[in-house]
Amino acid sequence: MTALDLSSDVGLAALYLLTVNLLLGLLLSVRYSPWRQWPHRRINYFVWHNWSGYIALALCVLHPLLILPSSAAHFTWMDLVYPVGAPKQPWINTLGGAGLYLLALVVVTSYYRREIGRAPWKIIHYLAYAVAILSYVHGILTDPTLTDKAVDFLDGEKVSVELCLVLALAATAVRMHGRWRKYTQERDQAALRRAA
Repeated sequence: MTALDLSSDVGLAALYLLTVNLLLGLLLSVRYSPWRQWPHRRINYFVWHNWSGYIALALCVLHPLLILPSSAAHFTWMDLVYPVGAPKQPWINTLGGAGLYLLALVVVTSYYRREIGRAPWKIIHYLAYAVAILSYVHGILTDPTLTDKAVDFLDGEKVSVELCLVLALAATAVRMHGRWRKYTQERDQAALRRAA
């Protein structure tokens, strides 16, 4: 196994964990209770959401660091910090770097959410959607061998990233539909109260 293979595997693990984290966050946003609903167990998935975010951030930091020892990649520390000038796939890696920086912002501000205050923290936390988009696009478009080959969208790793993207989009759409339905019900009830 080469350094590029290991970096690719760690990146995929981070992406899978980010998907789980996003899904847990969506459950938190609808106040899902596993005690009242399935599986009828006391599960503190808020803790799972937090720890999956911490571990995903650690894996996202480790992912580019593993490229450094690769003789084929020729990446330097500066290429990792500021990937616009990277020797291979600079714009795709810039998307990944931007996702990493935004993820760090989301995780760090979540740790200090009480000090920041709920309203500003919530606005910052919505950046998690941007993190997801940047991560999925980076995962789909990156050539794991860094040889600038055309993207094979039916490659097993790419298909798994695409499935994560579809799952995240579907869950987000369900959440947005529920929020829209609640908004229209509240609006209609307010209109009825005003009319009465």
